[in-house]
Amino acid sequence: MSDRVVLAYSGGLDTSVAIGWIAEETGAEVVAVAVDVGQGGEDLDTIRKRALECGAVEAVVADARDEFAEQYCLPALQANALYQDRYPLVSALSRPVIVKHLVEAAKYHGAGTVSHGCTGKGNDQVRFEVGIGALAPDLKVIAPVRDFAWTREKAIAWAEDRNLPIDVSKKSPFSIDQNVWGRAVETGFLEDIWNAPTEDVYDYTANPAEPRDADEVVITFDKGVPVAIDGETVTVLQAIQELNRRAGAQGVGRLDIVEDRLVGIKSREVYEAPGAIALITAHQELENVTVERDLARFKRGVEQRWTELVYDGLWFSPLKEALDTFIARSQEYVTGDVRLVLHGGRAVVNGRRSEQALYDFNLATYDEGDTFDQSLAKGFIQLWGLPSKIAAKRSLHH
Repeated sequence: MSDRVVLAYSGGLDTSVAIGWIAEETGAEVVAVAVDVGQGGEDLDTIRKRALECGAVEAVVADARDEFAEQYCLPALQANALYQDRYPLVSALSRPVIVKHLVEAAKYHGAGTVSHGCTGKGNDQVRFEVGIGALAPDLKVIAPVRDFAWTREKAIAWAEDRNLPIDVSKKSPFSIDQNVWGRAVETGFLEDIWNAPTEDVYDYTANPAEPRDADEVVITFDKGVPVAIDGETVTVLQAIQELNRRAGAQGVGRLDIVEDRLVGIKSREVYEAPGAIALITAHQELENVTVERDLARFKRGVEQRWTELVYDGLWFSPLKEALDTFIARSQEYVTGDVRLVLHGGRAVVNGRRSEQALYDFNLATYDEGDTFDQSLAKGFIQLWGLPSKIAAKRSLHH
């Protein structure tokens, strides 16, 4: 039996051409694996048939939407994961779940090699290969676009020579990656960072500048998990989908950022993540109400480090897994409701309530019923300021 290669398959031009090309170059049979992480577009059956028509011996399609939402998006939500304080991880979150399915397929189909369609300039090649190395260190990896300098022109010529069933005419001016957590757009005229994005860049969000009525939504969390929207019970996937729809209709979650890529270059990216931004905004505020001060302050640093690890392709690393445990523990009391107003491209919290709140009305109030003993403040200030007072006296004498 000839060797087998498992190919991460999207249904697009590059990976469709890669099927036949890998077979010819290596003499191996190609098993195509497509993973649904809520990217929309063509249905999985269409993609499966195309893979077989392009020469795959087997095509595996996995509906991983709930798995992706619960095991990848949810930890990112609980970490309030915003890379460079702005970008809710999109591609970085989907890669490890795709890797998991590639490795499972390789074991099942007896493949010794995995292949992906990433270029040599991006972050995704690192995420795929480091992830594969962590789960199955013995698998080899080939990347035709990177390792054999595949260009779009070469791919089109190859497809036409062999009459492959691919529509090569509809070339998008952009490179797009999307899933249920968000959408990333790059290249084309966006590579000039002085050019503003035009409306045709966007798909998940309506123009925030257009006048429309505001939308008010109540999100219910249980231990850091979104469990209901406006009182209706939802799965994590449904919560993201519903807020993509509602926050997206208000233009929430548009980002235009020059970000630091893992491979050392700065890259201009335009993102849309309406559901992610709405959920993270609500979750952060519920934490403000329910998480103790020192834990909350320390968690900020953990969140940033967690986000960088995931962005950098280290989802399966020891540090990331240890930080997961810390974040999970921090969610013990993050239970309650947050009310958001979605309008004009923004998600704004205007109400919060929780049985687990550390906010005590009687301690906070300046009116009748104040239980805060103000007479204690004087001595507290003297002791609290003592070290800096002593140090200040020393400086005066030198």
